[in-house]
Amino acid sequence: MRVMIDTNILISAILGDGTPYRAYIKAVSYPNQGIVCIQNFDELRRIFNKKLPKKIASMERFLSMALPSLEIVEIPEKEVPEEQLIRDLNDRAIMRAAVTSKVDILLTGDKDFLESGIEKPQIMTAREFVDGTTGIP
Repeated sequence: MRVMIDTNILISAILGDGTPYRAYIKAVSYPNQGIVCIQNFDELRRIFNKKLPKKIASMERFLSMALPSLEIVEIPEKEVPEEQLIRDLNDRAIMRAAVTSKVDILLTGDKDFLESGIEKPQIMTAREFVDGTTGIP
Protein backbone atom coordinates (compact mmCIF):
# COMPACT_ATOMS: atom_id res chain seq x y z
CA MET A 1 0.00 0.00 0.00
CA ARG A 2 1.09 3.53 -0.76
CA VAL A 3 0.41 5.56 2.39
CA MET A 4 0.62 9.35 2.49
CA ILE A 5 1.43 10.52 6.00
CA ASP A 6 -0.10 13.86 6.96
CA THR A 7 1.79 16.43 9.02
CA ASN A 8 -0.24 15.88 12.20
CA ILE A 9 0.74 12.18 12.21
CA LEU A 10 4.39 13.11 11.68
CA ILE A 11 4.27 15.59 14.57
CA SER A 12 2.72 13.02 16.89
CA ALA A 13 5.25 10.39 15.79
CA ILE A 14 8.12 12.80 16.49
CA LEU A 15 6.82 13.68 19.95
CA GLY A 16 5.78 10.26 21.24
CA ASP A 17 5.61 6.53 20.85
CA GLY A 18 1.82 6.05 20.88
CA THR A 19 -0.60 5.11 18.13
CA PRO A 20 0.52 7.77 15.61
CA TYR A 21 4.10 6.52 15.97
CA ARG A 22 2.97 2.91 15.42
CA ALA A 23 0.94 4.04 12.40
CA TYR A 24 4.01 5.82 11.03
CA ILE A 25 6.14 2.68 11.49
CA LYS A 26 3.50 0.55 9.76
CA ALA A 27 3.25 3.07 6.90
CA VAL A 28 6.99 2.97 6.20
CA SER A 29 7.40 -0.80 6.69
CA TYR A 30 7.12 -3.45 3.98
CA PRO A 31 4.80 -4.04 2.20
CA ASN A 32 3.75 -0.41 2.65
CA GLN A 33 5.48 2.66 1.21
CA GLY A 34 5.37 5.85 3.27
CA ILE A 35 4.87 9.01 1.25
CA VAL A 36 5.06 12.67 2.19
CA CYS A 37 4.83 15.81 0.12
CA ILE A 38 6.93 18.93 0.19
CA GLN A 39 4.18 20.80 2.05
CA ASN A 40 4.51 18.38 4.99
CA PHE A 41 8.08 19.55 5.57
CA ASP A 42 7.10 23.21 5.32
CA GLU A 43 4.29 22.67 7.84
CA LEU A 44 6.55 20.71 10.21
CA ARG A 45 9.14 23.46 10.28
CA ARG A 46 6.55 26.21 10.69
CA ILE A 47 4.75 24.41 13.55
CA PHE A 48 7.92 23.42 15.39
CA ASN A 49 9.39 26.92 15.05
CA LYS A 50 6.20 28.55 16.32
CA LYS A 51 4.82 26.11 18.90
CA LEU A 52 7.58 23.64 19.74
CA PRO A 53 10.93 25.43 19.44
CA LYS A 54 12.49 23.30 22.19
CA LYS A 55 11.67 20.16 20.17
CA ILE A 56 13.31 21.25 16.89
CA ALA A 57 16.34 19.02 17.53
CA SER A 58 13.98 16.03 18.00
CA MET A 59 12.26 16.87 14.71
CA GLU A 60 15.59 17.11 12.89
CA ARG A 61 16.76 13.75 14.31
CA PHE A 62 13.48 12.10 13.37
CA LEU A 63 13.62 13.47 9.83
CA SER A 64 17.24 12.43 9.34
CA MET A 65 16.26 8.85 10.20
CA ALA A 66 12.94 8.96 8.36
CA LEU A 67 13.99 10.41 5.01
CA PRO A 68 15.62 7.25 3.63
CA SER A 69 12.38 5.31 4.17
CA LEU A 70 10.02 7.93 2.70
CA GLU A 71 9.06 8.78 -0.85
CA ILE A 72 8.84 12.55 -1.22
CA VAL A 73 6.40 13.80 -3.84
CA GLU A 74 5.87 17.21 -5.36
CA ILE A 75 2.56 19.05 -5.35
CA PRO A 76 1.30 19.39 -8.92
CA GLU A 77 -0.11 22.72 -10.04
CA LYS A 78 -3.14 21.19 -11.73
CA GLU A 79 -6.08 20.78 -9.35
CA VAL A 80 -7.91 17.47 -8.91
CA PRO A 81 -11.68 17.18 -8.30
CA GLU A 82 -11.23 15.53 -4.88
CA GLU A 83 -9.57 18.59 -3.39
CA GLN A 84 -12.77 20.60 -3.75
CA LEU A 85 -14.22 18.44 -0.96
CA ILE A 86 -11.55 19.63 1.50
CA ARG A 87 -12.72 22.64 3.58
CA ASP A 88 -9.28 23.91 4.56
CA LEU A 89 -7.73 25.52 1.50
CA ASN A 90 -4.24 24.85 2.87
CA ASP A 91 -4.94 21.08 2.94
CA ARG A 92 -6.04 20.90 -0.68
CA ALA A 93 -2.46 20.71 -1.95
CA ILE A 94 -1.87 17.62 0.19
CA MET A 95 -4.95 15.95 -1.29
CA ARG A 96 -3.75 16.91 -4.78
CA ALA A 97 -0.38 15.31 -4.09
CA ALA A 98 -2.08 12.20 -2.69
CA VAL A 99 -4.35 11.76 -5.70
CA THR A 100 -1.71 12.39 -8.35
CA SER A 101 0.78 10.14 -6.53
CA LYS A 102 -1.83 7.39 -6.55
CA VAL A 103 -1.70 6.73 -2.82
CA ASP A 104 -4.03 4.09 -1.42
CA ILE A 105 -4.36 5.66 2.03
CA LEU A 106 -4.07 9.16 3.44
CA LEU A 107 -3.12 8.77 7.10
CA THR A 108 -4.33 11.77 9.13
CA GLY A 109 -6.03 13.08 12.23
CA ASP A 110 -7.32 16.17 10.42
CA LYS A 111 -11.14 16.41 10.43
CA ASP A 112 -11.09 18.36 7.16
CA PHE A 113 -9.84 15.19 5.50
CA LEU A 114 -11.70 12.68 7.68
CA GLU A 115 -15.09 14.36 7.14
CA SER A 116 -14.62 15.06 3.42
CA GLY A 117 -16.41 11.97 2.15
CA ILE A 118 -13.53 11.17 -0.22
CA GLU A 119 -13.30 7.44 -0.83
CA LYS A 120 -10.13 7.28 -2.90
CA PRO A 121 -7.61 7.56 -1.47
CA GLN A 122 -9.02 6.01 1.66
CA ILE A 123 -8.66 8.46 4.53
CA MET A 124 -7.79 6.82 7.84
CA THR A 125 -6.88 7.80 11.38
CA ALA A 126 -3.77 6.37 13.02
CA ARG A 127 -5.96 4.05 15.12
CA GLU A 128 -7.86 2.73 12.10
CA PHE A 129 -4.63 2.12 10.22
CA VAL A 130 -2.89 0.36 13.11
CA ASP A 131 -5.93 -1.74 13.98
CA GLY A 132 -6.92 -2.43 10.38
CA THR A 133 -10.51 -1.54 11.33
CA THR A 134 -11.56 -0.48 7.84
CA GLY A 135 -10.50 -3.56 5.94
CA ILE A 136 -6.94 -2.52 5.09
CA PRO A 137 -4.38 -5.15 6.15
